[in-house]
Amino acid sequence: MTAANPMMSTETPSLPVFVRTPSQAAEDIAAEILELVASRARAGRCAVLGLATGRTPLEIYAVLARRVREERLSLANVVTFNLDEFLGLAPAHPQSFRRYMCERVFGPLGIEGERGHLPASDVSDAHTEAHCRAYERAIAEAGGIDLQVLGIGSNGHIGFNEPGSARDSRTRVVELADSTRRDAAAAFGGLERVPRRAITMGVATILDARRIRVLAFGAHKRDIVRRTLESTPGSALPATFLHGHGDVRLYADLEALGTGFQGASSR
Repeated sequence: MTAANPMMSTETPSLPVFVRTPSQAAEDIAAEILELVASRARAGRCAVLGLATGRTPLEIYAVLARRVREERLSLANVVTFNLDEFLGLAPAHPQSFRRYMCERVFGPLGIEGERGHLPASDVSDAHTEAHCRAYERAIAEAGGIDLQVLGIGSNGHIGFNEPGSARDSRTRVVELADSTRRDAAAAFGGLERVPRRAITMGVATILDARRIRVLAFGAHKRDIVRRTLESTPGSALPATFLHGHGDVRLYADLEALGTGFQGASSR
């Protein structure tokens, strides 16, 4: 596999950019995850992964499943925490992130029992605050997240940290932006069926991860990628808080970056 090499624009962003197709990015990130898992296993430690749902990371999970199967690898030392979950859905709902993870990730990768963590989709209002505190505590007790897989929403959200989210925010209940709900409407069969609230890791929770790997592909992400790269960090565009993280990479294709993005080709 070729080594990753950032392609920089004429004004180098503080968010390093790795130009990859979705398939190339999936191979790169899956290889990094498996190397992390192996190194932690040799040290007798767990590898703690922060995982995302949706279409964008699916190819990563498919590559991981293929390699685990073909190379007979064990992920017995892997612990995972999901970024977010819609609130007000039954866990078995077709659009719940728990169902997505069970079908697409936990089953194929052999992540069993309590090693796979998600915020609850059916927690009552009376218990949400305690549930969110417990989620933060579970992450800390696991040793913190080693590698976080992340996407960028069309309005700049990371997780479900919508515009206006503070940098020091932690796991909490959020009101979903209209644009986020519209983006999800087709999957739910109509806007009126999309939940209005969710539980999400906070911005600070995400930034605590030791490594962050961000995915953005396709022309429909071009505007938000450009704004993320060009804007100074601020709550109006939560993705900009990724600038300056000690080990963050944005994996994006040329469609998402646009014709104005220039730099050296990858090795």
